[in-house]
Formats: sequence, structure tokens, C-alpha cells
Amino acid sequence: MKPIYIFIDGKEIECFEDQPLLWVALDHGIYIPNLCALRERAEPYGACRLCYVESEGEDRPVTACTTKVRKGMVINTKGPKALRLARTAFELILSNHPVNCAHCLKSGSCELQRIARHLGIKLNSKKYKKFIKDLPVDETSPIFIYDPNKCVLCGKCVWLCQEKLHTGTLGFAYRGFYRRVTAFGDEPVGLSDCRDKIELVEICPVGAFGAKDRQRIKRIGG
Repeated sequence: MKPIYIFIDGKEIECFEDQPLLWVALDHGIYIPNLCALRERAEPYGACRLCYVESEGEDRPVTACTTKVRKGMVINTKGPKALRLARTAFELILSNHPVNCAHCLKSGSCELQRIARHLGIKLNSKKYKKFIKDLPVDETSPIFIYDPNKCVLCGKCVWLCQEKLHTGTLGFAYRGFYRRVTAFGDEPVGLSDCRDKIELVEICPVGAFGAKDRQRIKRIGG
């Protein structure tokens, strides 16, 4: 396959036709915020709405995870329209997220911290009123602690259990504000068939799944 060339933030990049723009940018050291993207997904999930960029010739910003590259594309990841959309989406996520980084098992490796720095937004932003679910924390697993209040509904743990581990254990339940990840029969995640899966901690971009032994984890899914 013959390579093509595109421009991202003024940088000429060699890639191949129809590659997802998000991965092309990340592979060339250009960070675009994202929470739900996984290389192994057959189709992009597109739930977090954080990866907006501006593409020359397009009237509106586009999401980098769903955009395929084409010859001669000119992309601006820092355009004002794209940043405004990404910042709004991020602040809405924070409005449902308890911020207590000092006591979070993912502090230092949490994607929310990285996104906040990139977008110039404080994690304790008060732009929108806080609505925290106040659900019980599940510590029944010997491997991880599951805090559903910190879940950002990225779907990575559901994909892991259904598509990669083939357990079918985890899925989404309920709608709107009450939407959350649950195990079959609404049993505790820590007592489900995924109770010993450290991969849940590795794939979670935030502190919803935290390892009881932090030295065992590594990051996957990027």
C-alpha cells in the first residue's frame, strides 16, 4: 500500500489511507484527548466526545476516532471550535465524577488528570453543578476495588469482558444519569466471573477499577 501525507498542527505526517486519524496523531506524538478509544475495537465507540479536531474544508469539528485520513488532509487539534467542544464535554464528565485524587488508586496514571492538563481545566471545575451517584464501593474482588461512582462510561471494561475475555460478565444497565456498568444479575463485580481479572484495572482509564496491589498493573488498550 502506497503511503500518503497529511498535516497535523503544521507537521507533515506519513500514513496510509483510511487509518483512523486519532491513532495516526497519537503514533506521531500528537496528543488528542480520549477516554473510550481502543485500537482493537472493530468500530470506534465514540462515546466520550473528547477527541474533536478541526479539519480544513469541514464546517464543523470532527471526532478524530471516527475520521479516516485521506491524502492532503490539514488537521488542527488546537482550533478554538474543537477545544470549546472538548472542554464542554470534559466539564460535563467532571460534573458526575468525584474528585479525590489524593486518595485514588489511579492517581498519577489517570487519564482525567492528563486531559485536564492538556485542556487547561481544573479537575475541581465548578462550571456545572455536581451530580454524584453515591453508589457503594465494591471491594469483594481479591484483585481490584471497583468504584462505580468514578466510572466515565467509556465501555472499555465491557468490551474487554465481552469481546476479548469472552466472559460476557459485564454490561451496561439503566439509562441517563443512572446508567452504569453491572455484572450479570446485578451481582457485585468483585464476585463475578471477572473477579480475578487484573486486565480490568489495566484497561480502565480512570479510578473506577483500582488494583489492590498497584505494582501488578500495566496500562493496556492505547
